[in-house]
Amino acid sequence: MKKLIQSVVLGAALLLFSGCGNSSSASTDSSQEEVTVKLGLIGADTDVWDSVKERLKEEGINLEYVQFSDYNQPNQALADGSIDINAFQHQFFLDNYNEEFGTDLVSIGNTVNAPLGIYSDTITDVKDLAEGAKVAIPNDVTNGGRALLLLQTAGLIKVDEAAGQTPTVADITENSLNLDISELDAAQTARALSDVDISVINSGMAVDAGFVPTEDAIFLEPVDETARPYVNIIAARKEDEDNEVYQKVVAAYQTDETKKVIEETSKGSSVPAWETFGAK
Repeated sequence: MKKLIQSVVLGAALLLFSGCGNSSSASTDSSQEEVTVKLGLIGADTDVWDSVKERLKEEGINLEYVQFSDYNQPNQALADGSIDINAFQHQFFLDNYNEEFGTDLVSIGNTVNAPLGIYSDTITDVKDLAEGAKVAIPNDVTNGGRALLLLQTAGLIKVDEAAGQTPTVADITENSLNLDISELDAAQTARALSDVDISVINSGMAVDAGFVPTEDAIFLEPVDETARPYVNIIAARKEDEDNEVYQKVVAAYQTDETKKVIEETSKGSSVPAWETFGAK
């Protein structure tokens, strides 16, 4: 009888131990099944990323948006670990940010090329711009320089070639119309349209303001090899360059499904950069 009781107790103990082991294993598996990735974005338009987010759920990845209003904030947050990746900038902007702030952020994948455009509430052709016209451009180094180069391409000014990709207003060598150029925060360039004759606006800001760049811009940046430095990217910290989860985010973005959403939401204004310039 004593041996029978011992056997029953031992069996119950083994069953309990086995049950606890299974519970722990399930808990571990569950924690591995869902991973949250914090993605830094600029602006309110998340239609393309919403599509990617939905598909990532199937891989156990929860994409959490962290939205910013200033162009420097997403890189600051990435560098200090507040977010995991960001997607708002082109390669040239990132290179300049790293140089200025001593950070080591890298591109892990191309997203879109979003041409810079010249917009106006008063004219429909840059040739109609009057002498002394007021012009707004972004005030950050890379987008400001890009805006001046676009004004040059449009035949409105000339800048010193020695300034390369980042000319400033001081590098303007010819301004036959005596344009009055104001430098504003990129987020203000669309809002400033009522106060200026033309404004150079980033594609994302233009879309947020209700514009369709291919239809509403009176002059649009060409998409060719000269646009390579302005390809938008997904950025991460250097140590996370090969992070398997982040690479899954890139892979989910660079798909035909994403391409379709880009074409529908931008009406052709944004070009899938991984097809034109490669995956990275």
